[in-house]
Parts: sequence; structure tokens; C-alpha cells
Amino acid sequence: MATVPPGIRLLVSFDRDQWYRALTFILTFLLYTSFHLSRKPISIVKSELHKNCSSVSDLATIGASSGAGSGQQPSLLTAHLTDMDCSWKPFDKRNYKQLLGAMDYSFLCAYAVGMYLSGIIGERLPIRLYLTVGMLTSGLFTCLFGLGYVYNIHSLGFYIFVQVANGLVQTTGWPSVVTCISNWFGKGRRGLIMGLWNSHTSVGNILGSLIAGYWVSSNWGLSFIVPGLIIAAMGVVCFLFLIEHPNDLKTIHAQSSSPGKCVQDKSWNGVNGHTEMYLQYKEGKAQSYDTELLLPRDSVCVPVQPVVVVKRESEPSPISFMGALRIPGVIEFSLCLLFAKLVSYTFLFWLPLYITKAAHLDAKKAGDLSTLFDVGGIVGGILAGVISDKLGKRATTCAIMLLLAAPTLYGFSMISEFGLGPTIGMLLVCGGLVNGPYSLITTAVSADLGTHKSLKGNARALSTVTAIIDGTGSVGAALGPLLAGLLSAGGWDQVFYMLMTADFLALLLLLRLVTKELTSSKSRPISAVELKEH
Repeated sequence: MATVPPGIRLLVSFDRDQWYRALTFILTFLLYTSFHLSRKPISIVKSELHKNCSSVSDLATIGASSGAGSGQQPSLLTAHLTDMDCSWKPFDKRNYKQLLGAMDYSFLCAYAVGMYLSGIIGERLPIRLYLTVGMLTSGLFTCLFGLGYVYNIHSLGFYIFVQVANGLVQTTGWPSVVTCISNWFGKGRRGLIMGLWNSHTSVGNILGSLIAGYWVSSNWGLSFIVPGLIIAAMGVVCFLFLIEHPNDLKTIHAQSSSPGKCVQDKSWNGVNGHTEMYLQYKEGKAQSYDTELLLPRDSVCVPVQPVVVVKRESEPSPISFMGALRIPGVIEFSLCLLFAKLVSYTFLFWLPLYITKAAHLDAKKAGDLSTLFDVGGIVGGILAGVISDKLGKRATTCAIMLLLAAPTLYGFSMISEFGLGPTIGMLLVCGGLVNGPYSLITTAVSADLGTHKSLKGNARALSTVTAIIDGTGSVGAALGPLLAGLLSAGGWDQVFYMLMTADFLALLLLLRLVTKELTSSKSRPISAVELKEH
């Protein structure tokens, strides 16, 4: 007899629950990757919406010289050529940075407001259906932005409306996927598992940059349409395969594991009008001797006594907004995330444009180079999770990374002018230090607080807590790009000073929790906590 291949032996070594955990991990990873993939194109397309018109000015100068030689009025020809349309209206004006910033702000402000409502709604609806509808509508609005190019739409109101609508429907994503992944994975290695899982943010940004960058110079409409189709397709996959909670499988397995089938036979009124039920055995698999004694193979019907099922305790009700705020640590981490996300999203929306201006690269090369920030973010998120698991100190881990991030941002603003090599290195380091705390707070910390001991086992608070933390962070995400658009008019140095100030404020908000962690004698590695399901 031939030996079993090692790969097959590896596959059969995992039990059914482990396979379902792997499916949930991979599926939710891909689902939220598609969310970030659909958000990234706007930062890539910005440099195409307002191009560098220096080449047009050169053309105007040449044309003016030739016009003078031919007897034409140079001033009139120069004025005509310099008015050539080299940018996409209405972003061809001098205040284009403010217009682009307002477009970012409209999306992120709608996202921040909608997030507070999304968690509360998500606690009361089936996650699979809620997430599916959100992804399909998000795909629709992402495609609509790209159709602005196809149908030659130049209305600022149209693009802001699409951004607001997209921001609202994208709030369905984060509370849903965090609740789902937390239902399947306990506290044992939550930092490591969610650090790996949260790399979907950076993977989505990278893929979004590459997809948008491929078409940005030739047809920027496709930079939105293709990501929109991808997230809509993933919405269909979500509807078909997402399992919200391990308990959802118990009914299926109970039915499939039943060796024989007992069906309800005709019933009639018994004593005092009570209905008596009879079960009749149906032919199927061979039964044990004891089963055959209980359910004979002939047409004998076995009466079953009526059973009244009484639930020992009622289903836990969803937590209120104020109840979630009273959970220890929710307010501090929410405000810390406000400033941490301000920094992260400023890079997300403005880094390609900054590289274009500072390094004098075209839109595609700048978009490709900006992906290194997200590569660093993947490593930073995983490291933050591992370190916090080992130390058992989430707040301290975030504080250390925030303390290192501020001077690193200043170094990046200085080194980015000294060539490509130093810029690549600093992008990786900045990505790790900026996205590390952001990743840890939005995943492991949110899950810890959503299953806090003060909730007494009420797992229905997880979506609301996650939405409060991420919604507060999204306020910073809305302010960051807006402030960057306003401050960049006075030079990019002012933008970096704003980012460093935000990092220090995030650090200050965690000082109370850090002090509590360092002075607590009960602090121990989270890996020592028993792995359990919620």
C-alpha cells in the first residue's frame, strides 16, 4: 500500500473548526482588502486631476516666439496657450488643493458620522446581509466617480455627492468584519492574529495604488471603475460564504450527523385536549441494537411526551452608546486613534502628490513608490501585535511607537529631498511606526474592549465598541487630509509639523493607561490568557 502524501496528511490534521476559522480569516481579510482597494484611487488620480502645467507654459513660450516672428501679437498667443486645458475641470483652478482637500473631507466626514450609526445598526441586523448590501452599494458609488470621466462631468457637486454617499455605505465594513473575526478567535493570540489580519489595510492600499496607477495617465475613469467592480464582486462572495459565528454551524452539523430520520406522524388530540406527537422510524442506515429496540422497523409509532423548552436566561440585548462609552479605556483609545488616524490618512490621501512635487516624479511612479509606506505598515502592525501579546500591555506598545514616529516624520521631510534611496528607507520606517498603533487599536484593542469583563459575557457589544473607536478615529481621518490641503499652500513643512503634533497628542492621551499598565502587578502576557470563543 502506498504511503499517504505529506500534504494530505497535513490537510487532514486540521479539524473542522480549524478549517472554518481559516475560511473566516481569509474571507474577511479579502473583504476588507477590497474596501481599502476602492478608497485608494482618489489619492493616485489627484495628480492627474490637476497636472503640472509647466510643459504647457514652455509650449506657450515657444508659440509666442514664433508668433512674434510671423507678425502676430505675442501677448494674445501666449494668453491663448497658457489657458489651454491641462487639468480636469473644476480642479484646474489655483485653489485646486483646497478643492481636492474638500473632496477628501466629504468622504471622511460622512464616514466618521456614519460609523457611529453603523455599529448600532450592525448589532441588530445579520452581519452577512448588512455587509453584502454595503459592499454592493460601495461598488456602485466607486464606479460612479469613474463614470465622471467617461461622461465628461465637470461638476464639483457631483463628485462631492458621490464621495459622501460612498463614505456612508463604507461604514458597513469595519464593525462587521471585526465582529466576525472576533467571534471566531479568542484572546489567546489576538495581537498576533489581528496584526496579520489587519495587513489587509496595507494590502488593499497597495493593490489600489497599482490598479489605479495602471490607468491613471491614459483613462483615470478606469482607476475607479475596476476597483468598484472588485468590491461589488466581493460583496457577492460575502453573501455566499461568510459565517458570522461558530454557533451558526451547529444546526447544520446536528442535521448532517443524525444517523436516522424521525419524522412527525399524524397527531390528534389526547387527554384534556393536549396534542400528542408520534415519531415513526424511516428506513435509512443500519441502526444499533438499542436503537432498533427503541424505534422498531415496522410501522409502530412511538408516542413522544410534549416538552416545554424554557430558556434559562434571555438573549443579551445590544449595548447602548453610553453604555459602551463607560467601558474602561474606550474613551482614551478612541481619542488616541483620532490623532493616530489623522496621520495615517493624511499619508493615504496626500503621499503620492507629495512625492510627485518633492521628487519630481510622474503620477504612476509616485503611486508605485507610495506603496512602500503600506509595506512598512504591514510589518509595523504585526510587530505591534506580537509585542503587545508578549508584554500584555497594549497601551504601552502604542505609546512607544508613537514616541518614535514623531521624529521619524521630521526625518522623512528632510531626507525625501536627498534622492530615491533614502526616501525608500524612510517610507518603510514611517509606515511601520505610523500604522503600528493605528492597526493595534482598531483590531486587538477594540476586540479586547468589546469583550471586556465588565460586559459579563455580552458579546453583542463588540460591533458598537468597534464603531465608536473607529468612528472617533475617522474624525481625525477627515481632519487630516483637510488640514493638509490648507497647510500645503504655505509649504509642505507645515504639513509635517501638523503630523508630528498629532502624534504627540495621541501619546499624551495614553499616558494614564500606560501608567496603569506599568504599575499594575496583575499585568501578564496576553498569550497566557485562556483561548476561548465569545
